[in-house]
Amino acid sequence: MKVCGYVRTSGCLMSATKRPIGNSCRRKRLQRGAAAVEFALVIVAFFIVVFGVIELARLMFLFNTLQEVTRRAATAASNTDFTNAGKLNNVRQSAIFRSSAGGLVLMKELTDESIRIDYLWVRRETDGALTMMPIQAGALPSSPAANRRGCLVDPNSESCIRIVRARVCQSGISPNCEPMQFQGIVPLLNFSMPLTIATTLAKAESLGISSNATP
Repeated sequence: MKVCGYVRTSGCLMSATKRPIGNSCRRKRLQRGAAAVEFALVIVAFFIVVFGVIELARLMFLFNTLQEVTRRAATAASNTDFTNAGKLNNVRQSAIFRSSAGGLVLMKELTDESIRIDYLWVRRETDGALTMMPIQAGALPSSPAANRRGCLVDPNSESCIRIVRARVCQSGISPNCEPMQFQGIVPLLNFSMPLTIATTLAKAESLGISSNATP
């Protein structure tokens, strides 16, 4: 369109010889470039906030789930034969909501091997205080029935299982129970942090023997 000897092209006034008037076109290009940069900065900040909320929600989910995992493991182990490795493996798998070996949903690093089950005896101190102590593997009773007989004779014996403890530990680290590491799943927020060592104590119940078994 020709206006007073000039032609308007793509929003800029051009002379009849197709030359731009002043810096109007250049300013428009700069404005479009600045808008693109501003949009890029805003969208990056937006995604950081969104992914940060997702990771925070996942972290809170794992804190609650780890405690539930140990509760399930301790409760089941208190009624499971501690000499039967296969049944204890089933207890660990069930604790992380599985029926086979594998990892927990939303945290594949936490596997059934991360569930550590310990058996504790209760030591009576000279002042009458009671202290829970772990029973070493070689000192465990030969069977649940033997444990019952021993506890009837001396409930504070080193071989009397009184408490079952379940913890979530970093797999493959022994004998110390090291905390699991939380790993971010969003590349934009790639970070890790140690989780608390979830622990549950449960009173030793049947340990796998029926209630009418002979002591």
